[in-house]
Amino acid sequence: MAQPPPEDLPVLTEPADGVPDVVDTAEGRRATLAALAAGSGPIAVDVERAQSYRYYAKAYLVQLRRPGSGTFLIDPIAFETPDAEVAHFAALRDLIADEEWILHAATQDLPNLVELGLRPTRLFDTELAGRLLGLPKASLGAMAERYCGVRLLKEHSAVDWSRRPIPRDWLVYAALDVELLHELREKLTVELRQAGKLDWARQEFDYLCRWALEPPAERPDRWRRVSGSHQVRTPRGLAVVRELWLARDEVAHRTNQAPGRVLPDAAISTLAAMITKRHPAVPNAREMGQVEGFRRRQARQYQSIWRNVLDRVAAMTSAELPPLRLTGNGIPMPRNWQRANPDAWERWSKVRPAVVALAEELQLPVENLIAPDALRQLLWQPPSPLSVEAIDEQLAGLGVRPWQRELVAPLVVELLD
Repeated sequence: MAQPPPEDLPVLTEPADGVPDVVDTAEGRRATLAALAAGSGPIAVDVERAQSYRYYAKAYLVQLRRPGSGTFLIDPIAFETPDAEVAHFAALRDLIADEEWILHAATQDLPNLVELGLRPTRLFDTELAGRLLGLPKASLGAMAERYCGVRLLKEHSAVDWSRRPIPRDWLVYAALDVELLHELREKLTVELRQAGKLDWARQEFDYLCRWALEPPAERPDRWRRVSGSHQVRTPRGLAVVRELWLARDEVAHRTNQAPGRVLPDAAISTLAAMITKRHPAVPNAREMGQVEGFRRRQARQYQSIWRNVLDRVAAMTSAELPPLRLTGNGIPMPRNWQRANPDAWERWSKVRPAVVALAEELQLPVENLIAPDALRQLLWQPPSPLSVEAIDEQLAGLGVRPWQRELVAPLVVELLD
């Protein structure tokens, strides 16, 4: 039977059990633990953040739902203490650690949960399951329409969850984020089994449990990721980007504001791009005031800081300026291989299209068949002598899961041997 168009589906506006009170007291915490212990089966988990508003990408609300227990909205901020916030979640950790967790897009929420001392040993990621099934859209809203026949309104997805008290309509939204996860898990499990992909999914979910315990390495020179900085063509212009980014980060950290709310990226890169070979002078305060982002009320509060930055950059010697490009120690992007490593370019030209074709045949995104970085590392310097076993070993060291290696390793040998 054809799926009705989204606009014809009913809108889910209230949780089935009503909107629960926010758990923000020791008494409420004890009642939550008792109710969760009385339930059974997997536990749906979700997290709300305020990354567009606050400097710290922390959890401002944790949602839990379990059959026989109901839905719970826990305010982690209410349990913060100077010594150890995670101590307040120790009992919850002990209660649910060995249960299966159901999350949607787990990589977004797991870092926040780990910060609270909550680490899964088993999980089911509905978004990842949808990707493995090759769904055209794997958002929670799209999957609710496809499998549950209802629409979820997502108008509160980017609100300031650090606000207290949390408005009721936001709590409705938060509760509905875990309302359908059990139903989705059941229906996705059936489809994964029918497609012969259930073992693939289990391997992916096990990998996510391990991934949650490995904090990502901090990127060096994060200031180089300022949007629009590719338009900056001079070392002194890059110094403006660097020094403004550092000054903005200090202000954002001190005031717990999202850096973009203190000063937009576009303002930094626009001002820095004013410095060219023909006009090498650092912009003055008047020119700074012509850039729209510096005229915003929030940015105007720190005008003296921005002016001091410009004065400091103007006084820098050439040796103090950052290089236009970093000398990379890693593997370059494949578009540069033809000149840097012709043999690797030939391997890439043979293997990459075949991997894309295989992913299409299996009806899943190519990045879920093999991580792009793992394929680049393999083809930049494959093992010698070439064999399925040697490639399998190299890919295993790069974190590629067994089901992926079983598909990719023979293909690579066939094309390159």
